[in-house]
Amino acid sequence: MVEFKLPTWYTTPMAQVVLVGITCFATVGMFSAVSNLGAGGLSDITLSDTSQGVLYGTFAITGLVSGGISNLLGPRLTLFLGTLGYALYVGSLWCYQTQGTGWFVILAGAILGVSAALLWSAQGAIMMSYPLEKDKGKAFAIFWAIFQLGAFIGSIIALAINIESGGLSAVSTSTYIAFLVIIFIGVASAWLILPPNRVVRSDGTIVKLEAFSKPHEEVVGMIRLFKDWRMLALVPMFFASNYFYAYQGSINTNMFDGPTRALNATLEGAGAIVGALMIGYFCLDLKFLRRRTRGLLGLAVVTVLVVIVWAVSLSWQVTFTRADVSDANRINYHDANYKGKGALFFFYYFSDACYQALAYWIMSALTNDPFKLARYAGLYKALQSAGSAGSFGMDAVSTPFLNEHLASWILMLASIPLAYLVLRTVKETNYGDEKMVYVDDLKHGAAEEGAADAPATRTESIEKGSVSDRAEDTPRPLVASA
Repeated sequence: MVEFKLPTWYTTPMAQVVLVGITCFATVGMFSAVSNLGAGGLSDITLSDTSQGVLYGTFAITGLVSGGISNLLGPRLTLFLGTLGYALYVGSLWCYQTQGTGWFVILAGAILGVSAALLWSAQGAIMMSYPLEKDKGKAFAIFWAIFQLGAFIGSIIALAINIESGGLSAVSTSTYIAFLVIIFIGVASAWLILPPNRVVRSDGTIVKLEAFSKPHEEVVGMIRLFKDWRMLALVPMFFASNYFYAYQGSINTNMFDGPTRALNATLEGAGAIVGALMIGYFCLDLKFLRRRTRGLLGLAVVTVLVVIVWAVSLSWQVTFTRADVSDANRINYHDANYKGKGALFFFYYFSDACYQALAYWIMSALTNDPFKLARYAGLYKALQSAGSAGSFGMDAVSTPFLNEHLASWILMLASIPLAYLVLRTVKETNYGDEKMVYVDDLKHGAAEEGAADAPATRTESIEKGSVSDRAEDTPRPLVASA
């Protein structure tokens, strides 16, 4: 029998991060892109808010167990199942536009909530556990930039159509077909993802020898998760991390005309990409700073952004209420009063990317175990979605804009001191506390089979902090510890 060996580059952590980024670009990104085109739920704000509320409600419930499901099924099958809901939801928007089936949009939102929880748990585990500790900020930056590129491209298309026609009330059948083709390519791409026992870091270590977890291990793992004070301290940060989307989307929809909404969405996408790259490469992974210092620097950056961006937003928000919303009062990007608004939407998503990056980085600094990180990611997305469900519910009942603004801002500010307490516990490295398995120390075929009983031959211990800056070209340092 001829043995097929995967290319070395394909089994590297960053290759897998790029692949999962492409999967999310083609599914989540296209879902965001088609929403930006003004069709489906977006032609009816109440329906849109209702479907989004249902989506995030089911997302929150499923997220509590999605990490365990991902560990049992493996990242490949979990991602595949997780992507299917996006195809269904985009199909429901198309159906609503042609048939007026609002109920289908809501049902598809509920199903998407379940599948999205699976996708994001698997994605989080891959992004946070596969790379070396010194590359986890860059891993987020690469993933987030690729993922957000989908929404960015969709918003550019919407902007071009709006500028040419002066508006966009519907999306053509051919456009929907094009988006669905891309989404199904994303669904298929999930099968390119490798399980942790097939991924080899540049220092020669395998991410984790076991390919799958066991049900009883997940039960115990979930109990420990809810007993971990650090996870409890991060609850406000998790809850607040998407809460502001409903407010920002409502402001964009109500206060601006079609072309300007598309322009704002384009600026949002650009802000998300730039923000992720900036904090990932130039803050969280700075080589000359110790790991805890990098985390505290990231927290300082996020704090400054949250204070400044939302203070500027408040200065604008106090000048209008929902009673001022009308077609006659909508702002166009040519108007004098649009000045500064585009920059605000850019920095909304610039700061959002930094906030999300910090949350993921803190979780990934607590452990390198992909099974634990899948549970962390599931809890993160569950609480994040619970916050989103609440915020879309607020907007659906026409809560005053100022109340939505203050709720979003206060939640983020309240999360910062608790995140600081967790950051104080971050070690310089977790390598000394976790079992390190080297691929060339395993019995033949053990890694591919996910054998849990094939130990590394070396068990040298390291002192804490001695391997935090292992070079990429180091072939195999003597680092293995039970």
